[in-house]
Amino acid sequence: GLSFGSKYLWTLPMFHCNGWCFTWGVTAMAATHVCLRRVESGRIWDLIDREGVTHYCGAPTVQIGIVNDPKAHTLSRPVTCAVAGAPPSPTLLAKLKELGFRPVHVYGLTETYGPHTVCAWDGAWDRMPADEMAKKAARQGQGYVLFDLVRVVDEQGRNVAMDGETLGEVIMRGNNVMKGYFEQPDATVEAFRGGWFHSGDIAVWHPDGYIELRDRKKDIIISGGENISTIEVEQAVARHPAVMECAVVAIPDERWGERPKAFVTLKPGMKATDGEIIEFCRQHIAHFKCPAAVEFGELPKTSTGKVQKFVLRDREWKGRAKRIN
Repeated sequence: GLSFGSKYLWTLPMFHCNGWCFTWGVTAMAATHVCLRRVESGRIWDLIDREGVTHYCGAPTVQIGIVNDPKAHTLSRPVTCAVAGAPPSPTLLAKLKELGFRPVHVYGLTETYGPHTVCAWDGAWDRMPADEMAKKAARQGQGYVLFDLVRVVDEQGRNVAMDGETLGEVIMRGNNVMKGYFEQPDATVEAFRGGWFHSGDIAVWHPDGYIELRDRKKDIIISGGENISTIEVEQAVARHPAVMECAVVAIPDERWGERPKAFVTLKPGMKATDGEIIEFCRQHIAHFKCPAAVEFGELPKTSTGKVQKFVLRDREWKGRAKRIN
């Protein structure tokens, strides 16, 4: 946690979800703000070493840049980093821990002021193999003590089975949740069906009470009548040793309706073919979930480092009257 001696590095814009509340939290503790004009991985490493940075926040794409920077090295002291904005892959979390970072995975939306859940660490995970430990840490966890516990519900608002498999929508309630959308009464009523805020995120509910996101409703791929989680496919692609980051979206397919396509950025100096990536995925997930195509290059991103999947979708579905094939 933060204390008087903490030094917080601003890799996250202060305007984004209130800086995940660190704008005020760091100030309230009389800790030190270390500001950064733009996200540059090498500069971040310089400041961590020179300024004695103890905390920072960042979306997965920011963290990916940090762990793959030429200046990356094992830390001489732990640095706590909050990870949110998109589901981090177990591969990324394992690499952060390997370098000596203490990743804290949180989840939320602008409508919930920012972080609403945290994947609180269970000491029993320390005795697990590194890959299993990372899978546990990649889940979104449960609500903070100030809020109601989040639920995962079906279309009728009933809790789904806590089996880690049944899909449902994440809903939230608490005094951190917005009152509504500005001058949009119909959207507000729709979002608060049943007195709970409906996030639009699809997840499973594990037996230990933790939730794990599978996708945004609009991102789920329906291929031959089967639901495919883009997050699951992205995590499989990210395990390939040559992959730095990736995004998966649905593309039209005449036979199956939709199929996954992976957009991949390779690590500097590394090589891989589309066939190698697809075959690698076939070793880790069901074959029907594997990418039908792979495209290499830089990913479109927002100023906060989120991958703009809609840009990729628009490109693939251009010229079609509808997004359902």
